[in-house]
Amino acid sequence: MTKRQLLLGLAASSIAAAGLALGTVAADDADPTGLVVKLCDGKTETTVPADAPKTREGGEKIANDLMAQWRREHPDAEWIVAEREKHTIKDPADNKALIGRTQGQTYGQITDRDVLTWQRETLAMAVHGSTVFHSADALGSTIAVSCDMCHPDAANTHPETYPKFQPQLGRVALLRDMINWCIEHPVRGTKLEPDSEQMRALEAYILAQRKGVALEYGKR
Repeated sequence: MTKRQLLLGLAASSIAAAGLALGTVAADDADPTGLVVKLCDGKTETTVPADAPKTREGGEKIANDLMAQWRREHPDAEWIVAEREKHTIKDPADNKALIGRTQGQTYGQITDRDVLTWQRETLAMAVHGSTVFHSADALGSTIAVSCDMCHPDAANTHPETYPKFQPQLGRVALLRDMINWCIEHPVRGTKLEPDSEQMRALEAYILAQRKGVALEYGKR
């Protein structure tokens, strides 16, 4: 089995385009009662009324409105459509071939229990990260936007290309730096401490979803 189906009861119906994320700025003079939400291209935008209900459906509408505009301007670009009601998490590597091998004088031989523990704990962290990734509440979003609305199943996150220069930050960024940028801007939440449980889980999930892709840091 290469994938594990997890029914988490979370809708993920928004459309993503390669490398795009949402960004937000304060309300402009034309609409002082709303919040202008922009794509990272700095051009595509939509306005969210200040009194708009902060619901999953509302967050999806923000993402869908922006992506629909972007797709009209880029009809040949690739995008991914998320499945409703479920998503998948790739299984960690199978280490059964290591059973019976010696880990050195300190650790002794690798056992069935060792391999099971490694797999169970690694998958548990990725599952935790998936839960956070798909939850605006867990991310602390003030506009009900979650990561999966632009990156279903962590698509287009390209963790294997970090560290790389990110124009949004004006410097070379690690994956966790870009996660925090997205939390602060598209999601409109509070950035996470670099070594926090949620940050570690988000990184684990994003990396897990790119299993099998070659590492090529600095690639744009």
